[in-house]
Amino acid sequence: MNSTNKNNNATTESKIRIGINPLTWTNDDLPSLGADTPLEVCLSEARQAGFSGIELGNKFPRDADVLGPILKKHDLSLVSGWYSARLLERSVEEEIEAMQDHLNLLKALGSNVMVFAEVSGCVHGDQSVPLSQRPRMTQSQWQEYAKRMTAVADYMASEGVKMAYHHHMGTVIETAEEVDKLMQMTGDNVGLLLDTGHITFAGGDALEMAKKHARRIVHVHCKDIRPAVLKDNLNRDSAFLNAVLEGVYTVPGDGSINYFPIFEVLKEAGYRGWIVVEAEQDPAIAHPLTYATKGYEYLSANLDKAGFHF
Repeated sequence: MNSTNKNNNATTESKIRIGINPLTWTNDDLPSLGADTPLEVCLSEARQAGFSGIELGNKFPRDADVLGPILKKHDLSLVSGWYSARLLERSVEEEIEAMQDHLNLLKALGSNVMVFAEVSGCVHGDQSVPLSQRPRMTQSQWQEYAKRMTAVADYMASEGVKMAYHHHMGTVIETAEEVDKLMQMTGDNVGLLLDTGHITFAGGDALEMAKKHARRIVHVHCKDIRPAVLKDNLNRDSAFLNAVLEGVYTVPGDGSINYFPIFEVLKEAGYRGWIVVEAEQDPAIAHPLTYATKGYEYLSANLDKAGFHF
């Protein structure tokens, strides 16, 4: 069965779906990348490459009545969308209030998972700040933060949306040890977004993270790493976006990460969710449709090999 038919003939037996983030075409953290690329191109090429869903980006209308028909026209589902949390600075009540528009948009368009990242003090969007200057939490901050995180995740669960915590370079939760701590200190409704590229960049191992936290993983971002570019940027203590511009990330199958054993772990754990290509590159250098297609073909082959239905 070809990939298009697999997407169109989803049945109740389907276990996962394959989506993409619009970062392939246009970058939220560095809007100059792909600035001239219309949303229409992002959506049509995402579908042409084989994907059945797409995450939100800065060119997407945030009105469900407007966005819904646009996605339907391209036969795409809304996968999820990044939410910038500030739980280190805000109370539980303030955070819940701040997320309402985003939460309601996801719910209205059928998404049941929110990409949730703590951005208090983050440096990943600043090209003048090296990653070594990222924020870190004290032990007392960790304890309070975990309580707030659990409370927000419990609220989201009551609304039918799963929290997918996004560990991310340049933020307070970046390393494998910090992810472990977050999972240990929070309740089960705090789900984990496994981002293969970010954990590899941070010196961790995506397969080991999958094994350790398989039951908490509710969302997966697949980006691959170019090891030589990573090593050079780590040696220079580069800013995150500078590493991106130099090509530290690429689509699955074009770097050093072996995804098949990761998918085996997820299959064994009964993962039911989206597998998303999220590989920010300079679209003027990495032709978006070419790389999107390459990523889809690699993922679909390895997911099929691991026994997933999609």
